[in-house]
Amino acid sequence: MSEKLDLSKFEKKLIIRNIEEKDIDELLKLQLKCFPGMTPWKREHLESHLELFQEGQFCAEFEGKIIGSCSSLIINFEEYDDRHTWDDITENGYITNHDPDGYNLYGIEVMVHPKYRRMKIGHRLYQARKNLARRLNLKSIIIGGRIPNYYKHANELTPREYVQQVTLHKIYDPVLSFQLLNGFTLMRINPNYLSDDLASFQYATLMEWNNVDYQPNTKRYYKTSNPVRICVVQYMMKQINSFEEFAKQVEYYTDVASDAGSDFAVFPEIFTTQLMSFLDERSPSKAIQRLTEFTEEYIELFTKLAVRYNVNIIGGSHVVEEEGRIYNIAYLFRRDGTIEKQYKLHITPNERKWWGISRGDQVRVFDTDCGKIAIQICYDIEFPELARIVTDRGAKIIFTPFCTEDRQGYLRVRYCAQARAVENQIYTVIAGTVGNLPQTENMDIQYAQSAIFAPSDFEFARDGIVGECNPNIEMVIIGDVDLEILRRQRQSGTVNQLKDRRKDIYTINYKKNGQ
Repeated sequence: MSEKLDLSKFEKKLIIRNIEEKDIDELLKLQLKCFPGMTPWKREHLESHLELFQEGQFCAEFEGKIIGSCSSLIINFEEYDDRHTWDDITENGYITNHDPDGYNLYGIEVMVHPKYRRMKIGHRLYQARKNLARRLNLKSIIIGGRIPNYYKHANELTPREYVQQVTLHKIYDPVLSFQLLNGFTLMRINPNYLSDDLASFQYATLMEWNNVDYQPNTKRYYKTSNPVRICVVQYMMKQINSFEEFAKQVEYYTDVASDAGSDFAVFPEIFTTQLMSFLDERSPSKAIQRLTEFTEEYIELFTKLAVRYNVNIIGGSHVVEEEGRIYNIAYLFRRDGTIEKQYKLHITPNERKWWGISRGDQVRVFDTDCGKIAIQICYDIEFPELARIVTDRGAKIIFTPFCTEDRQGYLRVRYCAQARAVENQIYTVIAGTVGNLPQTENMDIQYAQSAIFAPSDFEFARDGIVGECNPNIEMVIIGDVDLEILRRQRQSGTVNQLKDRRKDIYTINYKKNGQ
């Protein structure tokens, strides 16, 4: 009698799953095979997709090899111009405009390895998108489809005529015919959609699949405004006698921010050096070492205040000892009790000379209940590359705690923060210390005029200044920044710095984790 047949040796395993970071290198190679002659994704594009909306990124894995993939994001389609381009709808491929509260899933790419195009891989990927749209209760799926066979007929047919012939099955187009078979209907034809799609003469068919299971949700509405309220504390450095006295001052300002309904309370850079005023230590290097001993108390204090007063706190910055080195670290204390931190990356000569501060090596962007933000401590805002990196990764607000001793130093921070707001179409916030600590070496004098800045255009505050403190006095300012206005202006402002960048001649290469 023959042995029982082992069926496992005949199996061919095909999986549709979400893309993971380990897949990126393989996907980049796959794209070169699928779209020869077209500009491929960069690693940072795919990393951004996974960071912002991993569940919308699918791949087909066959026998352990990725043979296809598709990418998408969620938007409110009504908010976009009828003649939008691929760059418009994807924020130049980074999908930083992904809106989890949107109505529509927008498909931005599908690719299948040429050797596997008779296995209905594309159909399976489209089915994964449809299942996602149903699960997330999205109104529809929209795609801007190429018409790659149009170049064969461009001499005798207009794009409209070509699309009509494909629709009537008189001409076969590998993309449009496939989309029609998958239940998509034609909305319109967009010119100049994808600049390097020469085969389509840069035309794209805007197609839609409607989710018949969609259930309107009365809580969803078109956002004409998305305000975020910020309270900036211009903190007075003065003699105190205990940590408890410091904590009382900090709680007072947190209470002020909370009473005003603020989403963020922002404190200045290294304002915890006020604690040095009762340490009775004349040597700056020894004083900074002793200051690190308050780290746990500092973190416990701000975590408690953020939760108690229901406000996200940018806790200025504090000097922290880690593995024998001292760092200048800014903390984000979310109102849900979670904590993040950003190391200062660029250390001033003064910090190195007096305190031996070490530099951090990672640029971070943080999720909050008001969207993505970044923190760039004082000197860091003077390096424009950092602001561009966090903007490309989705940040809408950059908070800059600072500490400067004279007007010249302050103006460097201010002018650079204003420049970053204009360059990146982003909001920037600076919070500084004022007052004097006569008995504290290297922290004896302060100069500040804290402020909230906006891009310079008609819909924003005059002069690009949402609010500013009076110079060199203890006070707060409270101002609203509107993320919906920011989004609209990035789409159709008087100028569009983000859209108009010449990525064909320059780029910023971020070496992740300092490697």
